[in-house]
This record gives sequence, structure tokens and C-alpha cells, in this order.
Amino acid sequence: MPATDEERAAVRELFTSGAVFSVSPSGDAGTGALLPDTGGVPCDWVDADRAGIGGGVLVYVHGGGFEYTNPGTERVMAHRLSRAAGRPALRVDYRLAPKHPFPAPVEDVAAVYRALLAQGVPASRIILAGESAGATLLLSALLVLKEEGTDLPAGAVPVSALTDLTMASPSLTENEGKDLLSGAATGHILPQYLAGAAPDRAPQSPLHGDLRGLPPLLLPVGGDELFLDDARRFAEAAAAAGTDARVDLYEGMPHAFHATVLVEDPPPTGRTFLARLREWTDRLG
Repeated sequence: MPATDEERAAVRELFTSGAVFSVSPSGDAGTGALLPDTGGVPCDWVDADRAGIGGGVLVYVHGGGFEYTNPGTERVMAHRLSRAAGRPALRVDYRLAPKHPFPAPVEDVAAVYRALLAQGVPASRIILAGESAGATLLLSALLVLKEEGTDLPAGAVPVSALTDLTMASPSLTENEGKDLLSGAATGHILPQYLAGAAPDRAPQSPLHGDLRGLPPLLLPVGGDELFLDDARRFAEAAAAAGTDARVDLYEGMPHAFHATVLVEDPPPTGRTFLARLREWTDRLG
């Protein structure tokens, strides 16, 4: 996904100015509980077009380094994803490290998904989406669900995903200083999340799992991201295992670039991301 120098600068300005984090939820969306059970995990419903659950559900797993949450901003993101995917979004308020390290957050994502199935939402009408740490968690949850024999969703969209917690991807050093995320921040976060769990084992480190039989995966990632090679390596390994895995590479973009969709008039990169999500979701049916 190409971008001009002007667009790359505009995207970075939206982040450094804080504009993407000062948005408010839309008042025209449905926010009532569409189903009574979310697996014992606190969740928020956002139904952008008031479509109801007949068309399925998008489960949204927010980022934040496994230890932070910004519910207001996340609800806006859920609204944008809901509208693009043409179905309600369910924001998962999973437990956070360091108080609740792995496997607690993964268990929460899996529990929400199981609750949707138990209430009659077909697996074929569920999509998982999330960014950064949330992308890692949804991939981990998919491995857990597959291992236990649970029907898997129609597809998943892990954005800016960290997939190898051994931190062996070359882009972690090659893109240091290009990305708005620093390697030092990642080095601080991971020990708190893992809390002694091995970084070279699945499901906590998704790249090291059995990637056969996973649902179709769309992995959007920025070309200047520290996690660029995490997305590439995961897609390559998943494809080698027979999984439909595709990388959308956004030229010159930083970590979690898709957050530009939060502003009312997103730049072309944000609009492209939403259009790609809509197109990919429609293809899944």
C-alpha cells in the first residue's frame, strides 16, 4: 500500500499530536447488550449500523502492551471496525498484566469467543480483529481454541502483530528509530506479560505454534514497524502450513498506523485500511 512523503508525515503528526487519542465515541451507534453472556469477561457492544447479530459479530481485542486500556478510544475503534465489517463489534476488556499475566488475557479472549458460540452465533459469522498486543492475544487464542477442538471463526485480522516473543525478527533492530514504538518499551512490557512463561513456546508466542488449520488471516503492518518481520514471518509460516495468510504492507507507516481511522476525516492510509477490511470481510461471506 504505497504512500507519499506528505501522507507519511501527516500520519505521524496525528500520533505525535495526540489527535488519534482524543476522539469521542459516536452517538449514533447501538451500544446495548446484544447477547447476555460474554463468558464472564467484561465487554462492550458497539453496533455502528444497528444491524443486530444476524450478520455475525466482530470480536475486537485492543492493544496497549498487554497492560493498558483506553476504553473511550477503543470504543471508537470498535465503531469503525463494526461499520467496515458490517456487523456489531464486541470490545473485550481482558485482564491486564502485570497483575494478570499470561495466560489470563488469552483465556479471556477465548472465553468470549466460546460464549458467542454457545449463544448461537455461528463460527462462520465471527471475525476476530485487534492491534498490537491485542493481535498477539487473538492469535494465541486461536491456537488454544484449535487445540481444544472448538470451531474456529471465519477469519482474523491481527494488525501490527508481535508473533515471536523471543524478539528474533530483524526489523526489531532495522526499524529502530523509524517506528514510533521503541524497542526499549517492548523490552519492558514482555517480561511482565510472560511472568516466567517461555518466549519460544505457543500459545504465548504464536509463531512457535502449530499453524495448520487456522482460519484465513489478514495481517496489516506498517513498513517502518518494529514488528514488520513478525507479520511477515508469521504469514510465511502459516502459509507453509496450509493456512490462507496475507500481509498488507503499508509503506512507510509506523506501529498501529490504522489508528488514523479514529479521526473523523482519516488520511488515505486509514481509508484504505477500512476498505481492505470491508473487502476481505465480504469475501469471507
